[in-house]
Amino acid sequence: MDNFESSAHRMGFAANDLARDAETRSEQSLADALAAPGGLYYLKSEEGWLCQAASGTPEPVFSREAASPLVDLGHAVLLGWDAARRPHIAAPLASGRGLAEDVKAIDLRSLAMQAVLSPEVEGRLGQAQHLLLWHGANGFCARCGGKTASEAGGVRRRCTACGDIVFPRINPVTIMLVHDGAGRCILGRQPQFPEHFWSCLAGFVEAGETLDDAVRRETFEEAGVTVGEVAYHSSQPWPFPANLMIGCLALATSTDIVFDGVELEACRWFDRDEVRAMLDGRHPDGLLVPKPFAIAHHLIRAFAEGER
Repeated sequence: MDNFESSAHRMGFAANDLARDAETRSEQSLADALAAPGGLYYLKSEEGWLCQAASGTPEPVFSREAASPLVDLGHAVLLGWDAARRPHIAAPLASGRGLAEDVKAIDLRSLAMQAVLSPEVEGRLGQAQHLLLWHGANGFCARCGGKTASEAGGVRRRCTACGDIVFPRINPVTIMLVHDGAGRCILGRQPQFPEHFWSCLAGFVEAGETLDDAVRRETFEEAGVTVGEVAYHSSQPWPFPANLMIGCLALATSTDIVFDGVELEACRWFDRDEVRAMLDGRHPDGLLVPKPFAIAHHLIRAFAEGER
């Protein structure tokens, strides 16, 4: 599927058309971006992203003039440049700054779930949240304990004591629609899921492991089912705080489900008609699957439409 589709079925955080130009940046890049009169700013507080709501619709993009009194520019990161070569910059709210009555902090997950942002702005906020959280958690060197400093507009950090360089961490997570090749798929329920909600199996990729083997291992650990063929489908940035969801369709080579009841409270096979009813919101028992915001929806829909 196309991660940049603009239909109602688009995937959250997957559209981000900024030119990042990380390899060509210099130590002057951020200063130049901050000085550019047309710069666009995304401002984060501990509670969420600042949004102007005078029109009734949250607007998380600020001009340089509106942003400058509010933010800590010493911790700003340069996200990239748009087609008009305007810089896009993210920065944390400076401590003690008061906000206008029409400015509110809204959690990113809430903004995305409400589908009130354009795909591009949503994607830029995802990038911004990932980077700001990473910078905030990496102020000291893991090698020597010295202080680290942001470089090249935030694309990396360098230890001021030993010179070690680190780059933003990305955690790969496999999420898989496991099917039997004959019209059935496996869905599970985690204990914290809302009532009647079912989704794909998923798990982090471990050290020294291929994506295919991560799919096979996680499926066996969670459902007790063995997997053979694994096919890549699509991916989704998931900035909570730094995951990359890697969506796969996987062919089961066994059918008996055995789960331990710790990670999952339920796990079973669903036939294609039942899955279609869940997608359409017409399941007789009220069973539901994730909305188009989540990659799991797109994997489930691919199965329902006969892709596997």
